[in-house]
Amino acid sequence: MAHLVDINCDLGEGFGTYTIGDDDGMMPVIASANVACGFHGGDPLVMERTVRLAGEHGVQVGAHPGFPDLAGFGRRDMELSNDELRTGLIYQIGALAAIARTLGVPLQHVKPHGALYNMAARDERLARVIASAVAAVDSRLILVSLDGSMLGRAGHEAGLRVAREAFGDRAYQRSGALVGRSHAGALVTDPAAVARRVVRMVIDGVIDALDGGEVRVSAHTICFHGDTPGAPALVRAAREGLSRAGVEIAPMGRVV
Repeated sequence: MAHLVDINCDLGEGFGTYTIGDDDGMMPVIASANVACGFHGGDPLVMERTVRLAGEHGVQVGAHPGFPDLAGFGRRDMELSNDELRTGLIYQIGALAAIARTLGVPLQHVKPHGALYNMAARDERLARVIASAVAAVDSRLILVSLDGSMLGRAGHEAGLRVAREAFGDRAYQRSGALVGRSHAGALVTDPAAVARRVVRMVIDGVIDALDGGEVRVSAHTICFHGDTPGAPALVRAAREGLSRAGVEIAPMGRVV
């Protein structure tokens, strides 16, 4: 049986007069889109445009909810009560689901954004609140989580399908955590290097760590960021490498 893997991207993160990331360039080369829901980025018009664009390209759509932190782009740790977090997640997922429904586009998955995603990887309380919110909206939704994280375990316990995620354009530490964006080498922007890394992730289940050694990974979906310099070229290089290795790109609904 051929290997299957999804390629996803965080999109729709501009708002008002601000454009963030290359949505038009990324949409033709990915299989699943994580659409910002207005808290860390995005606004109603951008959400609608992004979902419509995904539908035109046959890309599956997921909600990308984050902390209520537009100024910090959702990348700052925040402390919210369980009720604040759960209701905020339901609000964001529900808004995108309504827009998707009006356009005839099904909602496939939910992937928390930024600091919320990273905190939930190691914080059991946050992980359980996120999983319960997703399940409350629609238990058929796939929850995307970092491989081996608390969030993935919470998703399984809540009865959700869980897509294990790895990152094609981000460096890893030996611990399995991502290298912080403020550190040199955190972003991988060479297409040939990205292609080699992604093929090793999918075929061999390993990736070289920036601080030495290898990290074991098991991924259903590989994430690329639309605001990484040259992002579409990175995805094309990854796809070409995966194709040569006999790997088919498919939406995560077919992979999980």
